[in-house]
Order: sequence, then structure tokens, then C-alpha cells
Amino acid sequence: MWTIPFFIVALFVPRGTAFGTKFLRFFMQGEMFIAGVRVRVHGKLSDARPLLIVGNHISIFEFATFPVAFGNSFFAKKEMESFPLVGWLSAKFGVTYIDRRPSQAIAALATVRNKMARATWPMVLFPEGTTTNGAYVREFKSTLFNFLETENGIEGATIQPVVQFYRRRDGTKISDVDMAEHYAYFNNRDQTFGPHASVERSWVAQLFHVFAMGGMTVEIHVLPPPPLAGIKDRKELAVYLHKIVSDKYMEFK
Repeated sequence: MWTIPFFIVALFVPRGTAFGTKFLRFFMQGEMFIAGVRVRVHGKLSDARPLLIVGNHISIFEFATFPVAFGNSFFAKKEMESFPLVGWLSAKFGVTYIDRRPSQAIAALATVRNKMARATWPMVLFPEGTTTNGAYVREFKSTLFNFLETENGIEGATIQPVVQFYRRRDGTKISDVDMAEHYAYFNNRDQTFGPHASVERSWVAQLFHVFAMGGMTVEIHVLPPPPLAGIKDRKELAVYLHKIVSDKYMEFK
């Protein structure tokens, strides 16, 4: 019943507006309550704009928990735009799709720069480019930072890293095996890389798993914006940010 009014309102929301981003936050608060997912935020976002939030990516729940925590929208891979209903709704509520094919690099760069210049709300980027089984943080893809690279180094936005990890609803830790079995998007019990080692769940299956486990608590730690002076290019930036996020994730999880 909760979703019916949401879809009605969505029909009249102009694509990619501040109102849509705020309404997405309101809707996701209700959805997380129903799913039994608690969101706890430690730390405070910078007031600087444009602001790019960079974090680790475990599952589809980030597309609900991050708006609840920050009132943000996202940069997402172009393939998501073709998802039935989800693609249309996401675009309505501020998600900007990036075509990561090399042939579309210039157009994608212009899209991201334009969005960052106009957005008065935080934008979130998951530089891993995909989800994991929750046991680690994949290397960050440097191509996703193209829009920050200039002749003078890295410029154009304040970058704020965040680290998020999952707990059971009562706050107790989740083992790597249980994380892969019930909470993460990829069910990869032996925690190895590779398409043959990972089993990708549908978003419905993941929702079912978490609901069956009685929900969960998502802990999000907001880290200070790191100094970027001296960072020469996007490749160096990707390595730098990955170390910050990965080190903290391994410490907290």
C-alpha cells in the first residue's frame, strides 16, 4: 500500500529535480522501515557544493540507505536505465546514468560535469563499478573520475569518502560467510573473484533474504574530505580514495 501513492506522485515529478531527490528520501525511509533495515550515520557531510560522496558498494540496499542518510542522488551505470520500471523511476528521482563504453567517453564526461555543476544536493558514486560479496572493497575504477581531471590536477568538486558496513539488526557482527549467504548482492562463499565463483542474486531475492533474516542495521561512517593537493590525475585519485575506504572497511567490518 505504501508504494501506490509513491508511483502516483512519480508520474508528476519533473525528471532530476531537487523535489524528486527529497521525495526519494521520504519514500525510502518508509521502505526501510517495512524491510526492517535500520540506518545509522556517524559523522557529518560537508556543506560544500558540488559534493561527491564516494563509498563502497555491497548490495542494492545502498540505493535506499544512502538517500535516507544523505538526501542524495547517484551516478549509475547506463545498463540500469533499461531495468523495467526501476530505470524510469531512478531517472525521475535524480539518478544520472553513465555510459562507460570507450566510444561514449566524451559524452559521459560532459554529462557528469554538467550534473555536478547543477546539483545542489550530494551525488554518490560507487567507484568499484559493481557490488561484492561484502568481504572486501574492489579496486576503484579510475575512469569514473574523468570529470575531475584537469591540466592542473584534480579539481571541480569536494570529495567525501564514506564507509558502510552491515550488522545484524541487533548490532552484532556478520561473518563473511553469512554476509555472502544472506546480505550481499553476490553469494560468493569462498570469497574469491571471478564470474564463475560468484552467484548474482536478483534484487527480489536479496530483499527476501534480508527480510527473512529479520532485517539488518547499516552503519555508515562519514570520513573527512581528504586533501587533494598533489594528486596529479584520476588514476592516482582512485588509488588514494580506495585505500582510505578499503582500510576503514576492513577495520570496521
